[in-house]
Amino acid sequence: MHSDDVGRTPVARAARGSRSTALAVLATLAAMTLVSACGGAGHEGGRGVGAAGGSAPTRTAGTDATRIPGAGDEPRRRSPGVGNELARRIPGVGDGLRRRIPADSRQVVAVYGDGADSAKATVVLYTKRGSGWDRTRGWAAHNGKKGWTTDHHEGDGRSPVGVFTLSDAGGVLANPGSRLPYTRSAAFAAPRSWARSHWHDFDYVIAIDYNRVKGTPPSDPTRPEGRARGGGIWLHMDHGSGTSACVSLSENAMEFLLRTLDPDRHPVVVMGDRVGLKVQGRHGR
Repeated sequence: MHSDDVGRTPVARAARGSRSTALAVLATLAAMTLVSACGGAGHEGGRGVGAAGGSAPTRTAGTDATRIPGAGDEPRRRSPGVGNELARRIPGVGDGLRRRIPADSRQVVAVYGDGADSAKATVVLYTKRGSGWDRTRGWAAHNGKKGWTTDHHEGDGRSPVGVFTLSDAGGVLANPGSRLPYTRSAAFAAPRSWARSHWHDFDYVIAIDYNRVKGTPPSDPTRPEGRARGGGIWLHMDHGSGTSACVSLSENAMEFLLRTLDPDRHPVVVMGDRVGLKVQGRHGR
């Protein structure tokens, strides 16, 4: 008998045991998801992702902060031609993908991959003002180590081209003031068997709503379209090279996005290589 159970009634001991079981199940589910995180094959060369031990996950509602700290790598600048509708569209995004941006969305994270087979990218946050989009901030980034695809499958090493909502966040570190619901858990931690440069990949993550259930922690393992379609694709912290399918950015960039993306503005990510974005993602990878 656990020392804390001394003097408890059988019912109280049973309740305590049920809570312990529930926490163990949560930790197991988180570990299962991290095994397939960032596209299903783990990071770099198929190394599996393991879950670290620690306290149970804590999920907090998004903050309602009105002041946004100016963290980031580039200053905000407005798009040219304020009176010109074409000039105020999101640059480099073709009509097909642009029409898939929800009408009520007022924040777009655009990921511009350098090429169909390149792991390098640029991420730009756009904010809708009136009928047009203004550039807010931009950062260097990485995507899948093999590039991009319009038909993503688990383990292919490519990031999916498309438009996806952004609804949930989390990580190893304490909530930095996220407006999105944030789940803190040690289970996000990358295993120490990985290269040291990867240890902090999941200190902050924002789930990309590809083959997942919105409104659940990023670590939720549910795959509505089946596991073969991959999943666990996130925005997360960068380790200096390509990922298995995620998009990775600097710590400053992740903090800025967490504090800026607002559920009331219905944020989405529009992602793909530069050619794929323009031709509506029909380059056939």
